[in-house]
Amino acid sequence: MPTVLGIDLGTQSVKVVFYDFGAKECVAVESASLDLYQTEEGVAEQQAHWWIHALKQALQQVGKGVRESAVAIGVSGQQHGFVPIDKSGEVLAPVKLWCDTSTAAECDAITEAFGGAQACIEEIGNAILPGYTASKIRWFRDAHPNRYAQLDCILLPHDYLNFYLTGQRRMESGDASGTGFMDVRKREWSQRMLRAIDPDRDLRDCLPGIATANQAIGSLMPTVATELGLRPEIPVSIGGGDNMMGAIGTGNVTPGVVTVSLGTSGTVYAFSEEPIIDPNGNIAAFCSSTGGWLPLLCTMNCTVSTELIRNLVGVDISNFETQVESAPRGSSGVMTVPFFNGERTPNLPNSRGVILGLDGRNATQANLFRSAMEGATYALRFGFDEMKSLGVNAREIVLTGGGANSRTWRQVVADVLDAPVTVLTNNEGAAFGAALQALAILENNDVELPILVAGHLDKDDGRCVEPHPSGVNFYNETYSRYQQAVDKVAALYS
Repeated sequence: MPTVLGIDLGTQSVKVVFYDFGAKECVAVESASLDLYQTEEGVAEQQAHWWIHALKQALQQVGKGVRESAVAIGVSGQQHGFVPIDKSGEVLAPVKLWCDTSTAAECDAITEAFGGAQACIEEIGNAILPGYTASKIRWFRDAHPNRYAQLDCILLPHDYLNFYLTGQRRMESGDASGTGFMDVRKREWSQRMLRAIDPDRDLRDCLPGIATANQAIGSLMPTVATELGLRPEIPVSIGGGDNMMGAIGTGNVTPGVVTVSLGTSGTVYAFSEEPIIDPNGNIAAFCSSTGGWLPLLCTMNCTVSTELIRNLVGVDISNFETQVESAPRGSSGVMTVPFFNGERTPNLPNSRGVILGLDGRNATQANLFRSAMEGATYALRFGFDEMKSLGVNAREIVLTGGGANSRTWRQVVADVLDAPVTVLTNNEGAAFGAALQALAILENNDVELPILVAGHLDKDDGRCVEPHPSGVNFYNETYSRYQQAVDKVAALYS
């Protein structure tokens, strides 16, 4: 029973998936939780060694025989995190994450040095936003000059796991396109943007090469294999960002499929054979890990919103789902603008969540719960509509992430976005995509990736839903009111 191992380094946990590609089934899925350090100033950090510890914990929950069945590994990781390492491979500082909004001033400084936001979009495809890696480097330079002087290599979170596994320092174009300093059209580092980040140092000396095709980054080092209970010397694929691996894991490798992920963050993304550059900068112009491009919208408050409200009143998931299902569409007039952790789209890093429309009749747990769910979905609709306006074909939504387990949320997505929603029998998303990438390496990329992926994905017909016309009409009206509410919130926090 040979398997491929997919590893996903998320914000809340590290997940491992062992996939028996002969039987086409996941034989083990385990995870270990991660701590997150956050402050009111927008700081969001983790220690890199927490990731290694969580990986070991997750693997220890898997039986010895299953662990030893792995014949290749693929790694997915949260995007945009800044892992600074010195010449000996030691991490120089806590890792600032994608959800860190504390570097807005650095974003402004870089943008001004480059010639303005429009110049950034025109030259590299993206504006410089809080959360991207670029401003974190500038912050590190100014906040910790002595440690910055020791900086030898810049890695992203998934790159760091690859480094731990293989000893190799390398980046991958999909994940690298989220740094803010890669030209997404050419898949090359932008020397001009790097100078805007630091005009006194050539940061290209700190950047590894960019892999533009699926390949093995190296082999699992024997010492690490012993620590993890895995076979030594098995190949480790180049991996990628969680959205890029999620695209593989949801079959989003040809035009027409849109993946919507209901996780800590919310994402909407689609495969394109050409670069999709949004002149307004709302849609991120990322590369895919499959040779194309991956236009994407990210919101910072998806299941964050529902979990915050659920935990506030101490209700478990089952009770939460029951109450959400009992609440009417529109939550009896309660509306949540879910910018609890600041927001990337719209670019309001200092914003906060707002609940509107409460009165003596509608102030119920059920309405608050459903309003959080609907607000998070409205935020994603903005990206869905923007993508379609840029020419993205959106015939089918594949839903993934923890929120996809909610029957009510699946229907809300279908109605708010007015599109059929598909849920796959294997809903492991990014971890599964990383496993399939490893499988492609194992098979020497002899089979075209869309064909390989299609052979390992099946619809879960019982959880797929169609939009209800009455729901579509209702949410079209309430969505316009949501946009008005966002404008008011933006005025408060801009």
